[in-house]
Amino acid sequence: MAEPVLKVENLKKYFPIKRGLLAGLRGESQRFVRAVDGINFEVHNQEVFALVGESGCGKTTTGKLVMKLLEPTDGRIHLEGQDVTELKTQEEIKAYRKKVQMVYQDPFSSMNPRFRIYDVLEEPLLIHGIGETKAEREELIYKALEMVKIVPPEDYIGRHPHMLSGGQRQRVAIARSLILNPTFIVADEPVSMLDVSIRAEVLELMKELKERMGVTYLYITHDLSTARYFADHIAVMYLGRIVEMGPAKVVIDNPIHPYTRALLAAVPEPIPERRNIIKELPIKGEVPNAANIPPGCRFHPRCLYMERGLCDTKHPQLIEYEHEHWVECWLAGKI
Repeated sequence: MAEPVLKVENLKKYFPIKRGLLAGLRGESQRFVRAVDGINFEVHNQEVFALVGESGCGKTTTGKLVMKLLEPTDGRIHLEGQDVTELKTQEEIKAYRKKVQMVYQDPFSSMNPRFRIYDVLEEPLLIHGIGETKAEREELIYKALEMVKIVPPEDYIGRHPHMLSGGQRQRVAIARSLILNPTFIVADEPVSMLDVSIRAEVLELMKELKERMGVTYLYITHDLSTARYFADHIAVMYLGRIVEMGPAKVVIDNPIHPYTRALLAAVPEPIPERRNIIKELPIKGEVPNAANIPPGCRFHPRCLYMERGLCDTKHPQLIEYEHEHWVECWLAGKI
């Protein structure tokens, strides 16, 4: 198998919790929020790899670590064989960010409201010194807008972000991420703030651009239904850990971990006649505090199948349950 475009090894990110003066005087130890707690995965060329989970599971933090918007507490990130965690100088990080771009959840807040669409797309070109003349930059801007089907471009380049619809703004955000011709794109909930009617349309556009430009995606989402449609591989995160991972069809059709099953059970029913049926979700309670992770399997306080003396005392390891299908659960295959 070819070398992966992105390889993440034992990645961790702990955020220290601020302590009061009295806590320091009492000698209380420093506590941390373990947002990402030792995850491993690989993303191969022109693949869509989805990180799925509830809010607070660590998926967005993982995306920010890949973007080098945050520095990891421990672990390694390799992009095309290069150790990203070793990049220190501004020149190295700038060159890296040209290759790795991000599409944010809220396209409106990710753009300067005072900029015209032309300025939004010209800014990355100016930062990275692409296009020697204004005419060259204008040509690249027009091509980028045409690529995301904002046509004719001349009708839009003079507008401000608030003058566009949500779908149009997200298309401009995608154009901005692609205008530098990156290798890798981190897409953080790119359709969660769009109307349901245009989500599939934007995801289809991203698929087309993947084939045309040869980019690779890390797709961050809480929605397993869009992950099933868009992703090649899925990794399910819970409290900073990957608890199940494999090809999208395998994970969706044959979920092993109880948490994955609960996420699938929460997906809205597509058949109108069955939408009013109240389903009992195979999960209980709330997500524990990431600063006070329970012992043993971190999902055991919410698991309906938990075995005392095992699940609540010993932490399971991520094992290959079947070919390319990984799961972190003591009861894999027994439920």
